[in-house]
Amino acid sequence: MFALTRDEVRRIADLAHLALSEEELARFTPQLSAILEMAATLARLDTSGIEPTTQALALPTERDDNERQPLPRASALAAAPDAALEAGLFKVPRVL
Repeated sequence: MFALTRDEVRRIADLAHLALSEEELARFTPQLSAILEMAATLARLDTSGIEPTTQALALPTERDDNERQPLPRASALAAAPDAALEAGLFKVPRVL
């Protein structure tokens, strides 16, 4: 069983740059211990016969790649907050 002490939770909080009150330490110590216990339970499971997946549900993740006409430049520029209409360009704030 993973029974963390308040000092261990305080040290973890310090490493994460979190300032916890005594009340938060009292509440989070058993919660963090329970999380670690659940992780240990999962680590003990035999998953050798289970194929790795990228997601739990088989949902479609990609759309069909259908060719279609692009948005007309005039329409796109009309929706831009600060477009250079004469040059046909979008103006964006300087990054550097």
